[in-house]
Amino acid sequence: MITNPILTGFNPDPSICRVGEDYYIATSTFEWFPGVMIYHSKDLKNWKLVSTPVNRISQLNMLGNPDSGGVWAPALSYHDGKFWLIYSDVKEVQGNNWKDVYNYLITCETIDGEWSDPVFMNSSGFDPSLFHDDNGKKYFVNMVWDYRPYHHSFYGIALQEYDHEQKKLIGKSEIIFKGTDRKLTEAPHLYKLNGYYYLLTAEGGTKYEHASTIARSKTINGVYEVHPDNPLISSWSHPEIELQKAGHGSIVHTHTDEWYFVHLTGRPLKRPETPLLENRGYCPLGRETAIQKMYWENDWPYIEGGNFPKKEVESPAIDEVPWENEPTKIDFDQEKLPLNFQTLRIPFTEEIGSLSARKGYLRLYGRESFNSLFYKSLVARRWQHFTFEAITKVEFSPSSFLQLAGMTNYYNTKNWSSIHITFNEEKGKIIDVMDSDNGRITMPLLGNEVVIPDNVSAVFFKTIVNHNHYQYAYSFDGEQWTLIEYLFDSLKLSDDYVVETQEGFFTGAFVGMFAIDTTGSRLFADFDFFEYEEK
Repeated sequence: MITNPILTGFNPDPSICRVGEDYYIATSTFEWFPGVMIYHSKDLKNWKLVSTPVNRISQLNMLGNPDSGGVWAPALSYHDGKFWLIYSDVKEVQGNNWKDVYNYLITCETIDGEWSDPVFMNSSGFDPSLFHDDNGKKYFVNMVWDYRPYHHSFYGIALQEYDHEQKKLIGKSEIIFKGTDRKLTEAPHLYKLNGYYYLLTAEGGTKYEHASTIARSKTINGVYEVHPDNPLISSWSHPEIELQKAGHGSIVHTHTDEWYFVHLTGRPLKRPETPLLENRGYCPLGRETAIQKMYWENDWPYIEGGNFPKKEVESPAIDEVPWENEPTKIDFDQEKLPLNFQTLRIPFTEEIGSLSARKGYLRLYGRESFNSLFYKSLVARRWQHFTFEAITKVEFSPSSFLQLAGMTNYYNTKNWSSIHITFNEEKGKIIDVMDSDNGRITMPLLGNEVVIPDNVSAVFFKTIVNHNHYQYAYSFDGEQWTLIEYLFDSLKLSDDYVVETQEGFFTGAFVGMFAIDTTGSRLFADFDFFEYEEK
């Protein structure tokens, strides 16, 4: 059996692709760099992160991108002996008027090779994908955004032919599907089977009302007939199940002649005092990826067991192929950051850090604040479990309160917390804590900051996550820990909390290391290791 979700933590909008007996899933990364995470499996159960293909400025320049802008809904395919990856770079998130976006195509002969520089496709909307027809033609589909205040923003799904020799879209763009009354029709993927073109879309928005809809037509440009038992999948009618928000996804036909559907999902932490139907909960792990078995009846696809997500799913008739467990502790003795570590909006370069300046250490140069949309020295990885501990060891010698470095739990520029080394005019070098709640900053240790003894050169910081809450701790020797007696709410690092007051709510909680220096002198902090372990 396969246990869902198959990709835990912030891994939304899955696009699955089969090459022979190998399976790959690409997921969205939004403002986190590199763009797009690609996972590999031999059995649909065990997955390993193998590629971050959008990894240089020539492919993705996100300087100044808003929270939850950047890379939306990649679409991965394999044809003509190479991989094709479509992705968006969304520049405007706020409001319901303009949605400035660039849609790109890159290719590579191997999944983990150096992908090409991008071909610009269009800017009419987001969630694009590329369909390789069996007649040799290629078609590009995306939702179209309507800025007019008297129209619904989601105008419909557009189809246009793509000529790879000319590296551009050709012919006329045509709206082929307006969606159902669920509205917010997006995430188009085209398939061809049994003489039909199938158009899979996501509808209902990406919150608890989310769903996947499928329609079919004898011709690629329609008219598309909607599934008689629409939606293909949704959690909306099942508020009691663990896997919520089921929707945005894609279909794969296995080499064992079985059918599966991968889709976005979320696992909310519920507030026991709140009625279930009033508030289904909060998902600090973000929107994750799950898989369901699928079958066909009367040339329509159906989800096994009903059109809602299951926690346990029957495995395909493939021998299980597990991967080696990822190390829990990273010692920074390699030339590159591990694939599961990311930065915000910019690549990891000498602008913000180095793995060679001091052997065996991650050096971060203090740059801009947590609020910045530009140069931030922050290296982090996803929360992937409801209970875990993360530990790091940092050396830092500030001489101003404008200089701070340590550990952060981060959602976006307005929702984060930190424990760090900084400088106090009366106390000298100290440990302090900050909490940003929708942009309102508090200092839980105000007046009780921890003075760092003169003979201590390094400080250990720990995050302890336990479902609805998390805490910080510190140590001067890595053995004896002092717990900060302040409970942080995990929910404040979730889409569901952010959406109550902000727009742009598409990522998930990260834990990592940072250095800030707003004096402009770029004082560095050295991190000896980073450890993350499920508890």
